[in-house]
Amino acid sequence: MQRQLTPDFRDYELIDSGAFEKLERFGRFVTRRPEPQAIWHPSLPEEEWRRLADASFRRDARQEERGEWRLAPKMPDRWTVEYAYGAMRLRMRLGLTSFKHVGLFPEQAANWNFIYDCCRTRCRSGAVPAEEGRATGNGRAAGAVSAAGGEGAGERPLRVLNLFAYTGGATLAARAAGAEVTHVDSVKQVVTWARENMELSGLDGVRWIVEDALKFVQREVRRGNRYDGIILDPPAYGRGANGEKWILEDNIGEMLDCCARLLAPAHAFLVLNLYSMGLSSTLARTAVRQAFGAPRDEEWGELTFTDRGGKELPLGTYYRFVR
Repeated sequence: MQRQLTPDFRDYELIDSGAFEKLERFGRFVTRRPEPQAIWHPSLPEEEWRRLADASFRRDARQEERGEWRLAPKMPDRWTVEYAYGAMRLRMRLGLTSFKHVGLFPEQAANWNFIYDCCRTRCRSGAVPAEEGRATGNGRAAGAVSAAGGEGAGERPLRVLNLFAYTGGATLAARAAGAEVTHVDSVKQVVTWARENMELSGLDGVRWIVEDALKFVQREVRRGNRYDGIILDPPAYGRGANGEKWILEDNIGEMLDCCARLLAPAHAFLVLNLYSMGLSSTLARTAVRQAFGAPRDEEWGELTFTDRGGKELPLGTYYRFVR
C-alpha cells in the first residue's frame, strides 16, 4: 500500500520552509538550515526567520557539503529531545555538526513506531525457535521476552540488524521493545553518540559494530547468521571505517542480495530508507521485491512534515514489509 507518513513528534516542529531552507523546532531551540526540496517561497518574512532562529547554518563557499553555525546568545552546542510512542520513551542528544545535521532525522520516527510494533508483536503468532538461526550477539538481551510472553528454554529473543545506523533512533526503538540489536555504522564518533542516546533512554545491551556495512553483511552471510528484522538507511555516498567507498546506485543491489540471505524466511520485517533526490519509493519497492520476493504485507511512500503555512515537505522515501 502506498502512503505518506508523518509522525506525531511533540519535540519537533517544521515551522516554515522555502527558498531551499527550513525552519525547525527541536525541543526548546529553533534551527535554520538548507533544504534542497523546499523549492517554494517561505510563508514567513525573512525578519521572522531571523527572530526565531537560535542557530543558523551557512554553507562554506569553498566546500559544498560543509559550513558553520551562527548561534544566538544562550544557544547550546548540545541539547536533548524526547520521543514517546506507546510504552516507548526515547531521549536523544542533539548537536550542531559541520554538515548541517543535528544528529536526528525526525521524520524517521514513523519508522521507529513500525519497528517497535514489529518487535513487540514479533511479527508472528508464535515464539522464535532457538534453532532458527545462530546467535549474533553476546547472549540474550536484557529484558527480552518471547512472543508468547515468557523466556522458555526453547525460545530466543528477536534479532534485529540496523545498517548505516547513525545515532541509533531505530536501534533504540527495537531495543525498547525487547529485541536483541546489532548496530552497524562506519563512523566511530557516530556509534559513540548512539551509545550515549541508549544510556539517556535508560536502555542497554546493544551490540555496537564500527565497520563498513557491506563488508559486515558479506561476512554475516558466510557465517550463516539470520535476523528477524533488518533496517537499512544508506547514504547516497559514504566511506567505510577503512576507507571503503559506498555509492548507492552501484552497491545497493549487492547489499539487498546479502540482506535477503540474512533475513529469516518468515515472520520477519525489513525497512529501507532512501534520501537521494530522484530515487522514488517505487524504485525502492521494485529493488527490494526483486531481492526478497513478494512479501505478505508492504508499505511504501514518502516521509513528510507540514509547516505552519500548510506546505508539505518530503524528507525521504521509505519501503517496508512484513513477511
